[in-house]
Amino acid sequence: MTLDFDKNKPIYQQLIDLLSGDIIRGFRKPGDKLPSVRDFAVEAGVNANTVQRVYKEMEAMGLTETRRGQGSFVTEDLQRLNELREETKASLVRSFFADLDAYGFTRQEILELVRRELQ
Repeated sequence: MTLDFDKNKPIYQQLIDLLSGDIIRGFRKPGDKLPSVRDFAVEAGVNANTVQRVYKEMEAMGLTETRRGQGSFVTEDLQRLNELREETKASLVRSFFADLDAYGFTRQEILELVRRELQ
C-alpha cells in the first residue's frame, strides 16, 4: 500500500503526521509497537532511512520510545499524548481561521458558520 504524498511537504513530515493522527484517533494506543523500519518503509513505499528519521523525530517529540532489541513503541506518557491532541487541535483551528481570513470572511461570519455547523 504505497501512500500518495504531497509534493509541497517533506515525506518524513507527512509520515509523522500520519502516525500522529493514528495516535490521536486511537488507532495506535499507548504502548503499541510500531512496525519495524523495514516493514513500514515497504508499506509506505519509501526508503528505510526516511522511516528511521520519522521514528527518531517522533522519539525526540516524546511520542514514541525505542526499546533496545524490541523496536519502537507509542509512548505511555498520557500527559504527552494529551498535549499532542491539544497541539493538533489548536493547529487545525489556526489553519481554519487563516484559510477563511485569506478569503476575506469576517470573524463574525466565521463564528456564524461555526455555530450553524455545530447544530
